[in-house]
Amino acid sequence: MATPLSADALVSALRAEGVTVVEHPGWRSNNRNHKGRWGPVSGVVIHHTVTSGTDSSVRLCFDGHAGLPGPLCHGVIAKDGTVHLVGNGRANHAGGGDPSVLQAVITETYADRPPAPHEHDGSAGAVDGNARFYGFECVNLGDGHDPWPAEQLDAVERVAAALCRSHGWGAKSVIGHLEWSDWKSDPRGFSMTGMRRRIQTRLACAPGGGQRPEPPRRPAPPRYQPFPGSSFFRSRPDSAIVTAMGRRLVAEGCGRYRVGPGSRWSEADRESYAAWQRKLGYRGSAADGWPGPSSWAALKVPYSS
Repeated sequence: MATPLSADALVSALRAEGVTVVEHPGWRSNNRNHKGRWGPVSGVVIHHTVTSGTDSSVRLCFDGHAGLPGPLCHGVIAKDGTVHLVGNGRANHAGGGDPSVLQAVITETYADRPPAPHEHDGSAGAVDGNARFYGFECVNLGDGHDPWPAEQLDAVERVAAALCRSHGWGAKSVIGHLEWSDWKSDPRGFSMTGMRRRIQTRLACAPGGGQRPEPPRRPAPPRYQPFPGSSFFRSRPDSAIVTAMGRRLVAEGCGRYRVGPGSRWSEADRESYAAWQRKLGYRGSAADGWPGPSSWAALKVPYSS
């Protein structure tokens, strides 16, 4: 459950998700708040208008009609994917519905679809959906034959994702009117289960559809100590690298230490390393006890930070 978005926040969220928004004059103060509460909100309900034509559908949803005053939703999704905002606050769109569906939406605990509704507007156990849901009407006759253009379905996906992202909801907070009330059949012509999958996929991306950048990964430390350079050893360092090297020399049977090995480079380290070079087949000045890149790589000194 969440506090409803302000008008400005709603517009910003929709546009950030890539929605083309048209603000119908007067939409920011068009609501039914004087008839009941608005919020906390729990999700989004998708409808179809049972009308054709964008302009007439927007006017109807803004004004309502004699039997049902407007606004009849918060936004109208046209066939070209444009979203016309017509209401801000409580709207006459969801009516009464099933409390078990509301609980499933709040907890997002259902599988592919919410539990089947057994309540409707005016029934004894119904709960007020107008207080708890954003509503978006899609321009469609709802006869099962009127097409759903790709642009319109894309807008449904983006609108729902924008609201879910703003409130920290998952796609299961988005339902069809037919999933809320046992009297309803909208939206007819596409699957809400499939739409929720689309919405959830979009929520895994950055707003607007770009892939979310992965957090920077720290590179794994190398398994073996890189060769620190000849000058490193000739400077007679005091380093954990020298200790790790000495332990490897002892493990290879080349240790010439009376005490140690230790962290400070010593003559015992040089003598031990010379034994390692001779073990590798080096002779003469090539086995002088000063590490070189090839013999060092063969020693496989464990990495020490």
